[in-house]
This record gives sequence, structure tokens and C-alpha cells, in this order.
Amino acid sequence: MSYINKMIIDGLAFGIPLFIMAVGAIYSEKSGITNLAVEGFQGFGAFCGAVLATLLDLNTNMNPQVILYLAILTAFFGGAVYASLHALLCIKFRADQTISGVVINILAVALTTFLTSQISGILYGNASNKFMLGVSSRFSVPGISKIPLLGAIFTNIYPFEIIILVIGVFMWYLMYKSKYGMRLRACGENPQAVDAAGGNVARTRFIAVLISGGLSGIGGMCFAYSILSMFSPSIYLGYGYLAIAAMIFGNWNIIPTFLVCIFFGLARAGGNQLCLFAGLSSLYTDLFMMIPYILTLILLMFFSKRNHPPKAAGEPYDKGKR
Repeated sequence: MSYINKMIIDGLAFGIPLFIMAVGAIYSEKSGITNLAVEGFQGFGAFCGAVLATLLDLNTNMNPQVILYLAILTAFFGGAVYASLHALLCIKFRADQTISGVVINILAVALTTFLTSQISGILYGNASNKFMLGVSSRFSVPGISKIPLLGAIFTNIYPFEIIILVIGVFMWYLMYKSKYGMRLRACGENPQAVDAAGGNVARTRFIAVLISGGLSGIGGMCFAYSILSMFSPSIYLGYGYLAIAAMIFGNWNIIPTFLVCIFFGLARAGGNQLCLFAGLSSLYTDLFMMIPYILTLILLMFFSKRNHPPKAAGEPYDKGKR
């Protein structure tokens, strides 16, 4: 397999889970709730999925792929439940949304690390801070996968990549073609108008934050079953912040954000393949993994002034303002 094909395959495997996390961030911010907590949502959601996967693996003879699907579903609900904390702080108690997001991230690292060690001690008698999950199976599309270059898109696909793309299409439809999506976007631009029209701003925003948490949990679970092959504190590698950066460069729109996520994925995979092509030791791999973050800084220099975030993002809703 050529270096370019490998770059495309690995780039998609990284960029697509990153995309679903970015979609979650878009939902939250489009509703008016600033969301820096994506990192914490993905970690806690992945923790919940990893616990279920570990229990099923130890106590049943269930097919590993079925366990993966159940783990992804559990990660969705786990991320949504954890996101309710951010929603309560920001909507009910009107806390500073930026500070709340940072605290949510810090709490997720400490809480999941502690709980993982405790659960591992009970299950294995060894207080390890990780759950070994393995790697998801892959498949290739017959015929199409043999086409030069283009076929790499249809080669060694993780099943969760297809699941995420289906969810992404549905979330796009919900955002731009449904009444809820129209109300959600209005809450991020002019919540007073939504309230005046009889809409419930608090409920719309609360649901949006829960969606954000659930989608981030899915992304975290997919990373745990692919790049990391386990759940551990290493799940918090800055992917949540990279998803937020993709959302900003995508100007809070789903389709441009998808393209940015794929670009980040290809840049990351390209750096890894460049390291292999140059025959460098594994010591340099982490250096090349910095490429997406370096690109983020460069892109900020050129595109930050062109971005248009939702007008009401970060502002607690006050009915008294008309």
C-alpha cells in the first residue's frame, strides 16, 4: 500500500470522529452556549462506553463488533448525561460559560482516571488506569477499493465511520431543515425574539448541549477503538480542542467544518507517513503529530477576522432584555 493511500485511510479514520465532535460543538454554540467542554464530554462518554465494553467482554460471549456498537450507544448517553452539568451551570445558574467548560474538562480527567482505577481494581485485582479495548474490525468495498488513489477512500474502513457519516447527515438535516433547528439557530442569534414568539429558550439550549455531549461521546469512543485501542487518560489528547478549532474555521457550519476535519485528519496522517518515509525513528512521531495544532495556529492568523460566531453565544439569556 502506498504512502498516499495510507495517509488517506488514516486521515479519514481520524477526521471523521473529529467531525462528529465538532458537530456537537456547533449545536451547543449555535444555541448560544459557548462550549469548551468538548474534551471532557468525549472523555466521559468514552469512559462510560469502555466500562460497558469491559463488562460485556468479561461476562458474555458477545461478538466484539456488537459490543463496539453498544459501547458507542452508551458513550452517547454517557456524554449527554455529563453534558447536563455544563447545561445546568450555564443555563440554570448562569455561570461563566468559558470557565464552566474548562472546569468540566478538568473534572472529567480526574473523575474518569479515579473511577477507571477503582473499577479495574475490582474487576482485575489490579488498579490500572486503563481499559484495554482492542481495535475495531475494518472492511473494504469490493471493486471500488481497487481504483488507484480514489479507492483508498473505500479501503480499510472502520464501521463507525459509516455510522458517523449517517449521523452527520441527520444532524445537518435537523439543524437546517427542521423547526427545532430553526429555533436553535434563532436562540444563538436573538433569543429574545424566540421567547417573544412563544419558544422556550432554556429548553432549546439545554437539548442542544445534551446533543453536544452525546456526539462528543461517540467521537471519543471511536478514538478509543481505533487510534488508542483502549480507554485511559491518554484519551484527553486535545482532540476536543481540535474539534472546536475545526468548528471555528468552518464558521459554525456543518459542511465546511467537515472539510476542515478531513483536512486536519490528512495533515496528521501525512505527518506520520512523512516520518515513516524519511525513515525516522518513532521518537519523532510525536513531533509530526503536532502538525494539526501548528496548522491551527497558522489558520487562526488568516481566518479569525472572517469568522462570524452566533451573536448571543456566551451570553446568559435574560428575559428582561428586549
